[in-house]
Amino acid sequence: MTSLTLPGAPYFSRREGVLFCEELSLQALARQHGTPLFVYSKAAMLGALAPYQKAFAGQDAQVHYAMKANSSLGVLQVFAQAGCGFDIVSGGELARVLAAGGQASQVIFSGVGKTRAEMRQALDAGIACFNVESEAELDVLSEVAISCGKVAPVSIRVNPNVDPQTHPYISTGLKGNKFGIAHEDTLRCYLHAASLKGLKVVGIDCHIGSQITSAGPYLDALDKVLDLVEAIEAAGVPIHHLDFGGGLGIDYNGDTPPAADALWAQLLARLDARGFGGRRLMIEPGRSLVGNAGVCLSEVLFLKPGEQKNFCIIDAAMNDLPRPAMYQAFHRIEPLAARATAATVYDVVGPVCESGDWIGRDRSLAVQAGDHVAVMSAGAYCMSMASNYNTRGRAAEVLVDGDKVHIIRVRETAQDQMRAERLV
Repeated sequence: MTSLTLPGAPYFSRREGVLFCEELSLQALARQHGTPLFVYSKAAMLGALAPYQKAFAGQDAQVHYAMKANSSLGVLQVFAQAGCGFDIVSGGELARVLAAGGQASQVIFSGVGKTRAEMRQALDAGIACFNVESEAELDVLSEVAISCGKVAPVSIRVNPNVDPQTHPYISTGLKGNKFGIAHEDTLRCYLHAASLKGLKVVGIDCHIGSQITSAGPYLDALDKVLDLVEAIEAAGVPIHHLDFGGGLGIDYNGDTPPAADALWAQLLARLDARGFGGRRLMIEPGRSLVGNAGVCLSEVLFLKPGEQKNFCIIDAAMNDLPRPAMYQAFHRIEPLAARATAATVYDVVGPVCESGDWIGRDRSLAVQAGDHVAVMSAGAYCMSMASNYNTRGRAAEVLVDGDKVHIIRVRETAQDQMRAERLV
């Protein structure tokens, strides 16, 4: 197997049959730090960011990392030091941004259910913008801002009714989704927002979904948003920035999303053609920056043959890697060291007491008990969605930078989990 066939290449590659992350053997990392273990490549994250930065060279634009994809402090630090802002969806995420060295003035607060306490927290911190998702939220945010003696900068998230052609659980731009304000209600809501003393309209926002693998949905959404901007500004409400969200997909299993710079070349050309060239732009990529920058290492515990299925039981589970159980998602599974023996077809499963605890179906693997495997493309929506189900501690995380490794999360213990609990 060549490095070019691996998700995350060239930052993940095989050398004489052994899987490497940058300059370090993943086998050695598994032995040194134990499993399950998340391993992230700093170079892969910066390499994924580079096409966005290239696309926006010379533009008035800001990349805001959508940190729900992976909110580990060490990951946030990489993007803060690279000059990114952040897209948050909770007060806890704002606290993480600040702890990692990010600037509140570079934070956008999205999400349909912001609490009053979270609004006050964000106002006190001085965030850049609230992406408002309902008319009721406009009224509450204005009330909170006035009570704090502040004015809240807002954009309204538009639901353009565009099909992103992705999994229904991660589609956010259709009429049946909970997100945003319907296209036909947007002008009225902007006029209402402009009338509220606690708000200042600064932009417009649109995010249609995640793991999008073609440019068509973006172009459709862009045209609908620009139609609205023309109508809103004609009604006397200026729009200072355009926020087009994120959602660009990655290659999990032969997926072919456009490169970020190629996608934005098309979008920028459309903006120019419609007279919006030079308008301030904001985007919120998440998965595309971290998804293929991380892997989860796991030990093969047992091989269990059966009449209908053979099972490869590993020590990582649905609490570590929830995407397969939640979305029926595909992750490549690679032995850390290649064996010359014949492969067997297995369902790769974890120890959690659920039939839904599977990591991969019908995978051809040459492994033995005690071997280690890498679950690829695990940098997004794995650790950030991890749980303590079955009182399993969350995995350790390390960040690889060339030939150096940094522990960015120590392995969680049962004592860590019980620390906040009390007996009656």
